[in-house]
Amino acid sequence: MTSILNTSRVLVSLVVLSQLLGACKNRDKTYAEHDVLIGHIDKSVKPGDDFFKYANGKWLKENPIPAAYSYWGIGNVVNDDLRDKLKKINEDALKANASKGSNTQKIGDFYYTGMDTLKIEKQGIEPLKPELEKIDAVKDINGLIAEFAHLETIGVNTPIGAYAGQDDRNSEKILLQLYQSGIGMPNRDYYFNTDEHSTAIRNDYQQKHLPTVFKLIGLSPEAALAATKKTYALEKSLADSSRKLEDLRDPYRNYNKMPVENLSKLSPGIDWKATFEAMDYKGVDTVIVGQPEYYRAVSKALTAYSIDDWKNYLRKNLVESYSDNLSKPFDEENFRFYGTVISGRKAQLPRWKRVLDTESGLMGEVLGQIFVKEYFPEKTKQRYADLVEAVRTSFKEHIEKLDWMSQPTKDRAYEKLAKVYPKVGFPDKWKDFSSLEIDRSSYASNVMNGNRYWHKRNADKLGKPVDRTEWSMTPQTYNAYYNPSNNEIVLPAAMFMIPWAKDEDIDDAVVYGYAAASTIGHEITHGFDDQGRQFDAKGNLKPWWQPQDSAKFAQRADVLVKQFNNYTVYGLHINGKATLGENIADLGGIVIGLDAFKKTDQYKEGKTINGLTPLQRYFLGYALGWLGQSRKESLSSQILTNEHSPDFLRVNGPFSDVPEFYQAFGIKKGDKMWIDPDKRVKIW
Repeated sequence: MTSILNTSRVLVSLVVLSQLLGACKNRDKTYAEHDVLIGHIDKSVKPGDDFFKYANGKWLKENPIPAAYSYWGIGNVVNDDLRDKLKKINEDALKANASKGSNTQKIGDFYYTGMDTLKIEKQGIEPLKPELEKIDAVKDINGLIAEFAHLETIGVNTPIGAYAGQDDRNSEKILLQLYQSGIGMPNRDYYFNTDEHSTAIRNDYQQKHLPTVFKLIGLSPEAALAATKKTYALEKSLADSSRKLEDLRDPYRNYNKMPVENLSKLSPGIDWKATFEAMDYKGVDTVIVGQPEYYRAVSKALTAYSIDDWKNYLRKNLVESYSDNLSKPFDEENFRFYGTVISGRKAQLPRWKRVLDTESGLMGEVLGQIFVKEYFPEKTKQRYADLVEAVRTSFKEHIEKLDWMSQPTKDRAYEKLAKVYPKVGFPDKWKDFSSLEIDRSSYASNVMNGNRYWHKRNADKLGKPVDRTEWSMTPQTYNAYYNPSNNEIVLPAAMFMIPWAKDEDIDDAVVYGYAAASTIGHEITHGFDDQGRQFDAKGNLKPWWQPQDSAKFAQRADVLVKQFNNYTVYGLHINGKATLGENIADLGGIVIGLDAFKKTDQYKEGKTINGLTPLQRYFLGYALGWLGQSRKESLSSQILTNEHSPDFLRVNGPFSDVPEFYQAFGIKKGDKMWIDPDKRVKIW
């Protein structure tokens, strides 16, 4: 009897083993057939000379940047697919004959007004007439400041720059914050830099863009030139007291908490309490000022420039804020300067895509609720929730092995890491848009109503408990973020999408590179970068490192600053200090995601797929996340205004510091990406 049972068990085991082997073969075949890597590789490029081009070069050659884009890459391909899905949602809403006030009615009416070009052209600037009349009525400084307050509530750029946000030193509290704003070009350096790119943009802004906008508003050519001169001088005075990109990365220096009475001393001539009340910020007694010197400059500018100068400045800001929603002359000039001169785009997106983008910005969660039901199944969400925990475990192991960090700081780091709260895919609780009014009167008025909704929503947070369930991105956003005040990572559903295959058909090596490293590990590492590390487990700006550990961290980070300072693009040096946080997060995400991947069956089995080892596929998967190319104008602007390094350097830069990268692709001394082992950066 025993021998018969044992024989039966052996037969059953053989059957199960055969089924498992068959499943593995089928799985490997599926991965090979749906490989999202192999078709992008440019074998004419040595991996050790330019890994980004090696990994992505074939796709880049075959997919030039379309005229309507300043950048074209994997995110655009995902977004185009998302737009097709959102377009169907909007077209279904148009046909639905939905009841007034319903989300379906709002979606349909918004899309209708955005696409009704005959009405938009007929109306011209008419939708802004009531707002222009309010500016016209300003007689003195008090009236001017009151108009600043009003325009902020409808999304117009003014020198006030107020918003309600978590107190960096007490994340349980929402306080009113003031942050430098008010200029028309993307960055304060455009007013002063002498490089070719900045000079060309500055000249166009003064000689073409501003005069054109003023003439469209209704000024004579002579008056338009006079208004241009004064408006530019006014903005330059504000830019002169605005902080540089790298200086905005110091959370302590940009935290200046004070009673409202002290703010009035900082900027005399402004009744701040009355101003805040007019903006729906009720009962404000304390404010956090980001850049005090900027608000001193605002106070001086109020008397240095005439009321008429300020009124022209506000007219220009109003029209620029709504140019996309007005008739062709406004829309085309806005695109010419901001789309072509600054970003290098040759043509506008089709109108339906632009309307959907605007709609997503104003009521994206309304669309998101429908989107995730149809396109982000629970099985996919669980895969990435599990991936978060794999990365968290790997990060803890990295902290344990650090030879430069003391045990007291490690213990606090473990605590912070354990409390990082992941939000995966979509919110558990959706925002309430019942107070948002959308109708078919005009496209611009719908956008204005949307801006009012968001301003009121923000203002209503004052004096209320912090809602830590809130998302600041929609599920259909191809992006992610770390919020230090909540110690959370937010990972929208769209960020995990790879356009050329279903999620279940993509092997772990690619997913760990594409998602665990470049997204999940990256965002968690932001909690421990040069800025994020200064916030504790509860999200408070508070020293929790031993002084000697902070010094050692800074030494290692400085090596990364110098590494990136040495990279140049179109004659412009990468700003290693301004990009430090992102560069630390990239490097951290890669090494932490890699050690998480080493625990998977795929890595342990070591099988090749289409001739690529698991380790090679991991690095190629990471590079896939940065697949794309920029126009010269756009990339130059990014270097001057953005804390992110160019995409190709987000691959080649950190890979040059990772020993396993050298092993995977046989990188040797003399290859362009080679860095001597003793000079490679190792932080986490």
